[in-house]
Amino acid sequence: MTAGTADRTDGTDERRREQRGWYFYDFACSVYSTSVLTVFLGPYLTSVAEAAADGDGFVHPLGIPVRAGSLFAYAVSVSVVVAVLVMPLAGAAADRTGRKKPLLALAAYLGAAATTGMFLLDGDRYLLGAFLLIVANASLSVSMVLYNAYLPQIAEPDERDAVSSRGWAFGYTSGALVLVLNLVVYSGHESFGLSEGEAVRICLASAGLWWGAFTLIPLRRLRDRRVAPSGEGAVGSGWRQLTATLRDMRRHPLTLSFLLAYLIYNDGVQTVISQASIYGSKELGLDQTTLIIAVLLVQVLAVAGALGMGRLARTYGAQRTILGSLAVWTLILAAGYFLPAHAPVWFFALAAAIGLVLGGSQALSRSLFSHLVPRGKEAEYFSAYEMSDRGLSWLGPLVFGLAYQMSGSYRDAIISLVIFFALGFVLLARVPVRRAVAAAGNPVPERI
Repeated sequence: MTAGTADRTDGTDERRREQRGWYFYDFACSVYSTSVLTVFLGPYLTSVAEAAADGDGFVHPLGIPVRAGSLFAYAVSVSVVVAVLVMPLAGAAADRTGRKKPLLALAAYLGAAATTGMFLLDGDRYLLGAFLLIVANASLSVSMVLYNAYLPQIAEPDERDAVSSRGWAFGYTSGALVLVLNLVVYSGHESFGLSEGEAVRICLASAGLWWGAFTLIPLRRLRDRRVAPSGEGAVGSGWRQLTATLRDMRRHPLTLSFLLAYLIYNDGVQTVISQASIYGSKELGLDQTTLIIAVLLVQVLAVAGALGMGRLARTYGAQRTILGSLAVWTLILAAGYFLPAHAPVWFFALAAAIGLVLGGSQALSRSLFSHLVPRGKEAEYFSAYEMSDRGLSWLGPLVFGLAYQMSGSYRDAIISLVIFFALGFVLLARVPVRRAVAAAGNPVPERI
C-alpha cells in the first residue's frame, strides 16, 4: 500500500467515524420534535390554557386576547421569530471561528434543559409552557444550523443523499423508540400511581433528558476545522454576515431560487408536524393513546420512507423525488380535510402516508441544498437554509392559528396549508439544479 493510499484510507475512516457520530444528533434531538412538539405539548398546553381561559375561551398574555386553542400555534410562530434573530449570529460565529462544536453544545443543552423543565407545566401555567416552548424550539433551530453545516465537510458529494437520509432514519428510529416508552407510561399511568397530567409531564421531561444524553456522542465524534483568522468579531458581525450572505446569494440566484421553493413547501411540512395532534385531538375527537400510536406509525414508516426515497433519488434524482413527495403531501392534506371524526382507522391511514413522505422529503432537501453551497460558506448558507427550515416557518402556524381564531374550525385551518405544497412544487420544478450545482463551483453528481 502506498503512502497516498494509506492517507486516503485514513481519511475515509475518519470521515466514516464522523458520519456515525453525526447521525446521533438526529437520534438525540428528534425525540423533541416527535414526543414534545408533535404528540404531547400541543394538546396539553392547549388544555392548560383552557383551564386559565375566561368565560369566552380567551387567555390574555401581555393583555392580548388569544383564543386558548390558538396559543400553541402562536407560541410556535414566536419561537421561530426568536430563532431568526439568533441563527445569523451562530452561523457567523461558526464560520469565523471554525468552532461549531461548542456552539452546538450550547444550543443543544439549552434546548434540552427547557424541555426537561416542562415537567413543571401543570395547573394553569400556560405562560410557563409557552416560554419553555419558545426557548426549546428556538434552541433546536440554532443547533440544526450548526449540525447541518457539518454535512458538506463529512460527506463527499455522491454520499450526501445517503448520509442525510441515514441521519433522518436515525432520528425517526429514536422517535419511535421513545414513543413506545411514552405509550407504556401514558397508557399505564394509573398502574404507576400517576395522574394523566403527571404522565404527560414525565413524557415531556424525558425527551429533554434523552436529548441531552445522546448529544454527547456527536460532541465526541465530530471535529472542528481550522479557518483563517479574522479580525472582525463573530457575534457583532452576525447580522452583517447574514446581509453579506444574502448579497453573496445574489451571485448564486439558482441557490436562492431553491431556498425560496424550500421555504414555502417546508413551511407546510413544519406546520403539519406541529399541529397534527391538535387537529386529531380537538377536531377529530381522538384520544391521546390513538395520537401516540398514529405518530409511532409515522416514525416507523418514516425510517423506511427516508431510506426508500434515498434509493429513489439515486435512480431518479433528488429533485424529481422531492417533487413526487410534494404531490403526495397535497393529496394527504386534501384527504385530511374530509377525514371523519372518531375514526382512528382513517387517521392511521393518513399517518402512514405522512410517514412514507416525511423523512425523505426533508432528508433529500437537505442533501440537495448541500450541493448548492459554495465551499467555505457552509455554516452561513446553512443558517439561511435553517431559517427556511425552521426560522422562517412561522407563516404556516400563524395562518393556521388565525384561521382557527376566525372560524373556530380546525378543518378550515388544515386546508389552508395546501397552497404551501402546491406553490412549492411549482417553484422547485423551475429550478435547474444541475446548473445550480455547477454555478456554486461544486462537482455535479451523476444523479441529482
